[in-house]
Amino acid sequence: MAEDIKTKLENYRTAPFDARFPNQNQTRNCWSNYLDYHRCQKALTAKGEDTMPCEWYRRVYKSLCPMSWIQKWDDQREEGTFPGKI
Repeated sequence: MAEDIKTKLENYRTAPFDARFPNQNQTRNCWSNYLDYHRCQKALTAKGEDTMPCEWYRRVYKSLCPMSWIQKWDDQREEGTFPGKI
């Protein structure tokens, strides 16, 4: 399984189609992948496992989300005012 993830990450170009978000507006897709990445990081770190599988979510949200949103959300997480449940 780890080889599959590594292969997908190496071949990654842009966010693939996600049937949960069929419309042109990808705001929810951006938000969901940002949350999924940080949830994945938190869960795997707590188990003491490698967090490499989480990189998929990071790459997707980095390609979909404006950098200003990411910076704002990162700042909010550091301050403890982030509105999402991670």
